[in-house]
Amino acid sequence: MADFEPVLSRNWNIPDSHTLKVYESRGGYQAAKKALAMDPDAIVNIVKESELRGRGGAGFPCGLKWTFLPKDRKETLMCVNGDESEPATFNNRLLIEKDPHQFIEGILISCFATKASTAYVYLRFEYIEAYRIMERAIAEARAAGHLGKNIYGSGFDLEVYCHRGAGAYICGEETGLIESLEGKRGWPRIKPPFPAIEGAFRKPTVVNNVETLCCVPHIVERGAAWFKSIGVPKSYGPKLYCVSGHVNKQVCVELPLGVSTRELIDRHAGGVWKGRKAKGAVPGGISMGLLSADELDTPLDFESLRKPNCLGLGTAAVTVIDDKTSIVDYLYNTCRFFAHESCGQCTPCREGTGWFYKMIKRIRSGGGRIEDLDIMHHMAENLGIIPGTTICGLADGAAWPVKNAIAKFRGEFEDYIRQHQAPKARITALQENIAHGVRADGDTSMPAVDGPPNLIPPGAVVLRSPRPDSA
Repeated sequence: MADFEPVLSRNWNIPDSHTLKVYESRGGYQAAKKALAMDPDAIVNIVKESELRGRGGAGFPCGLKWTFLPKDRKETLMCVNGDESEPATFNNRLLIEKDPHQFIEGILISCFATKASTAYVYLRFEYIEAYRIMERAIAEARAAGHLGKNIYGSGFDLEVYCHRGAGAYICGEETGLIESLEGKRGWPRIKPPFPAIEGAFRKPTVVNNVETLCCVPHIVERGAAWFKSIGVPKSYGPKLYCVSGHVNKQVCVELPLGVSTRELIDRHAGGVWKGRKAKGAVPGGISMGLLSADELDTPLDFESLRKPNCLGLGTAAVTVIDDKTSIVDYLYNTCRFFAHESCGQCTPCREGTGWFYKMIKRIRSGGGRIEDLDIMHHMAENLGIIPGTTICGLADGAAWPVKNAIAKFRGEFEDYIRQHQAPKARITALQENIAHGVRADGDTSMPAVDGPPNLIPPGAVVLRSPRPDSA
């Protein structure tokens, strides 16, 4: 750890690090010039040998994904996911704002390797400053010959365009992103065909994350062996970890893959705030689940987080929860988020996320039952792409926090339910009428079938609904 040299964030503290002048003065675009003098397949092999895994959440091997493109393709497109809508994640924003030319160089090399002549950077709409910086950087790179026609005399052409999203979590899923890019409703496609075969505008398409492509110039410059010397087996290279929540200092820090949550909290985030202790932590964005206080020493890499039954590393966005925070409040916020962000295309996700939210809302307001916990856990076990009930993984991301929270904090949930039982509400006259089958439109000419006459007291305010024949 003491010998670790940051590369992704090495320019962040340099004045005007977002400009081409500063980037070129620090060796920028030299890896691109080296790459464009190579055979594209050789670059693919180098990235494949490095075992670079996608930094956007799924952790799929980048080089392997590039080999899925058809050999006989006539045109290739590159889509870069800068939507970054996973809560508490902000590493991609910093990469774009502080060092956009590193990102552009990564795009250039990756497009050359995959023979893509057009790249679309799909940016989160709220990233206004990042968008402005990226647009200026693209213009600078084009003017300097790093983009455009016949780059470096190699005969390779590339244009890069920024496309701003419309604030949808689901557009972080690669086919949802492509649908949105095409101007359609942002919801995932049924697969196959996969994007590598038929992606944006029905052309072979590569979809990668911002941080993933920022690693590529360093792999080309220093080699696959260098990259694999960092991190832990099956999780190689540097990683930008975001730490937020109940800590004294919210940071984004570059470290080798495999550090622990406890190290991030104590060494880099200044400890838990207000002198409190950690009750738990989200290890990589709320869709990854939850670590208890006893699991904070688990290495944050692509494989180790399976042991405490988390979904994975995700975006490596750690959110700390202190011991004064109710686990019910944590799950309420999480379920509310996913219920809002589900695109509604798949019934299990649309209904399941909604019911999660309704049930935890009822528990939080004092109407919970112990059996609700078993119902929610059962729903979570049968929801998502992993059990095969949905098109994309949003439902899995919604289910994992529920499973983890109930399994690891069951006692706290049960105590909350027992201690926060609200008194039964008084039955209203309208509810009494409905229970007896009495119409609530004030019409006394038709008494209820098999029931008492209209029980609505004179002068009462009633709710009127249009009759079916008048709709």
